[in-house]
Amino acid sequence: MDSAHRKQCRLVLFPLPFQGHINPMLQLASILHSRGFLISIIHARYNSPNPSKYPDFAFHPISDGLSESQDSAPDPVRIIKLININCVDTFRECLDRLLSEDDEVKCLISDANWYFTQSVADSFKLPRIVMRTSSVGSFLAFASLSLLREKGYLSDRESKMEEPVEELPPLKVKDIPVIEMYNPEDAYKNISKLVEEMKKASAMIFNTFEELEQPEIARLHDQFPSPCFAIPFHKCFSAASSSLLAQDRSSISWLDKQPPKSVVYVSFGSVAAMDGEKLHEVAWGLANSKQRFLWAARPGIVRSSEWLEMLPNGFVEETRGRGMIVKWAPQQEILSHGAVGCFWTHNGWNSTLEGICEGVPMICSPFFGDQLVNARYVSDVWRVGINLEKGLERGEIECAIRKLMVERDGEEMRKRAVALKETVDVGLKMGGSSYKALHQLVHFISSFGTLGI
Repeated sequence: MDSAHRKQCRLVLFPLPFQGHINPMLQLASILHSRGFLISIIHARYNSPNPSKYPDFAFHPISDGLSESQDSAPDPVRIIKLININCVDTFRECLDRLLSEDDEVKCLISDANWYFTQSVADSFKLPRIVMRTSSVGSFLAFASLSLLREKGYLSDRESKMEEPVEELPPLKVKDIPVIEMYNPEDAYKNISKLVEEMKKASAMIFNTFEELEQPEIARLHDQFPSPCFAIPFHKCFSAASSSLLAQDRSSISWLDKQPPKSVVYVSFGSVAAMDGEKLHEVAWGLANSKQRFLWAARPGIVRSSEWLEMLPNGFVEETRGRGMIVKWAPQQEILSHGAVGCFWTHNGWNSTLEGICEGVPMICSPFFGDQLVNARYVSDVWRVGINLEKGLERGEIECAIRKLMVERDGEEMRKRAVALKETVDVGLKMGGSSYKALHQLVHFISSFGTLGI
């Protein structure tokens, strides 16, 4: 289908209302819009995106049925369960209205966590494509959780943390993304439904690139019959405008004054939290390393505190002139800045992929879920980072920072990080793997008949 005809085709996208899911979905929407598709975004009112930042898209809010107390509860697993129940009718009504207004809707692209949408799409004979925001490797780990529980990996887990998971190399038992939230059984049920409904989808889109996860993509094809398209979204479209948090751009002007590769950038994402004792270990690890640092420490990073009143006495004086702390920062721009030499991260997938794509070696401090899997791949498979296996301890932190920033021991790791970035760049050029995957995705969507008929 040529571009002129494709301009009349509309896609309906449905992001999950969390920062790490909204960003990639809106990136994907922007990429597809640039290829000639019209875009409609259905979204829950919880964590609603700002439509004014995307004037070319049509936004359609639906009720998510969450009460004020549920909105504020720090339990994403429960929120995902509730909105999968609460949004069925409102989503169906909204989609019905869109289909009646536009007979050129090609398909629905929904976040994998919206598992109820498969049956709704089927009822309209509308193809559903699933977007998964994790790495392929971590998705395979989640998809295997039921099997791993049956095989006893999760029973008496503390006694075998260092043992390998034979079914999921290179993972160790301690890397299995176990769910330790308020109601873990809800989480396991969510994952089971997610996997079951993904197998019915017309296709899958992963925010990754082929060269990074070739073995994992091959295993995915063995388990899931649908086509899979691997595209690093943020390399095609910036995430800055879809941030739910206000970004402090003074961090960029501060970086402009620093020497090349001299700054450790620290960010533990939009969800992870720690106690005051751990914050002290982070602070003194940074201070004792004697390296420059930019720390994006959002309010709420320390439980039961406003912001940074829990910083240890003497820290500010010790680091004056070589450190900057902000509440939130434009991460993609920071990671691509020439002054940044190391990324200390929680290893959420968006952050991990952004670090890889910019050739920045990483210090890994995973907190939960897929972060554990991503950190293992960074340290043991791609070998572009150091995993703080013993947790947040100032001595380990200091050693890791110095190794990656200035010591000869970290030189090979730094070189591998740059080489991996070059692989990404080649894949984005004409004829490269990511370029071809995007072209194939556009062709695949274009091949759908109106309303899937």
